Amino acid sequence: MFVELKKISKKFGNFEASKQVSFALPKGALAALLGPSGSGKTTILRMIAGLETPDAGEIIIDGQSVKDLPPSQRGIGFVFQNYALFRYMTVFDNIAFGLKTQKTPKSKIKERVFELLSLIGLDDLAKRYPAQLSGGQKQRVAFARALAPWPRILLLDEPFAAIDAKVRRELRAWLRRMISRLKITSVFVTHDQSEAIEVADRIIVTNEGRVEQTGSPIELYRSPATSFVARFIGESTVVSDCRALVGFENAPEGEGAVRPEFVSVYAQGEAVQFENSVQDGEIESLAFRGDALEVSVKVGAYSLGANYSLEKPPLAVGDQVKVLIYRLYAFESGRAVLISNNRLANGGAGYNFAI
Repeated sequence: MFVELKKISKKFGNFEASKQVSFALPKGALAALLGPSGSGKTTILRMIAGLETPDAGEIIIDGQSVKDLPPSQRGIGFVFQNYALFRYMTVFDNIAFGLKTQKTPKSKIKERVFELLSLIGLDDLAKRYPAQLSGGQKQRVAFARALAPWPRILLLDEPFAAIDAKVRRELRAWLRRMISRLKITSVFVTHDQSEAIEVADRIIVTNEGRVEQTGSPIELYRSPATSFVARFIGESTVVSDCRALVGFENAPEGEGAVRPEFVSVYAQGEAVQFENSVQDGEIESLAFRGDALEVSVKVGAYSLGANYSLEKPPLAVGDQVKVLIYRLYAFESGRAVLISNNRLANGGAGYNFAI
């Protein structure tokens, strides 16, 4: 593995920002540190960079322990969420800054800066100042400046936070293309799961200073290891009592999570595939999503999300419907356990309930 954190811990006073954090990334990985505010993700990033010192544990980059190395000797490129560009320097000089501090020859600096300007698509803006750039252009310049000294690892702290929604979507796709092209090991911090899923090939989910789970976006979505990941990833409805739902009378007692793809909604008069497995519901809201309706349906005490095909009979708010819940994640001792509707065991033989 190219980057390894082994049992890293960090306290600020009495606050434990990192608790025995361990994970490993292969060379060329594009990883996201994903979690809510205060979960410890930025502290992890800053410890890799050398901007914070862990109280315990080991940080290894390319087989070398860097725990005691200063930031300047770690081969790190860092992109800050507020760009941190020097406003009195031109785009050229901003990108060249790290090279100049390394006393790189002027000819090499010029060659490298124009190579990066071409890479980020801003060849004709070398003489402009940051105030003359858009938010997206500033972030590209910050990206180029971090890459200029040929770092081994690129770290990005909430790289899209200061950019409006439309440009943010464009930059996500742009960043993924650039990282794939450069093959540089990269780690970025975000609290936005859609951002992490869209950009990263590995996601490290953090919560209260701990790593809850590490895996690909598909692995985290399909196989959440803990109740936190099951709640945090995707658009789940948390139910306080799994056994209150039809077909889950034998589920573990307590909370669980129901995802929209686990739910089917049947309009009045529509044939129901598994009569003994459904329960009554009422449509609370409908939203058009192109090829389907996004539905909120009231089932007992819970409002469940579901997707409803436009090919089926039309629905309206207030309609009484039948609801079939195929499966859910039950929370048991902090773990997320996938449970299928037990009434489908016979009536559902041969039916594909894959996520």
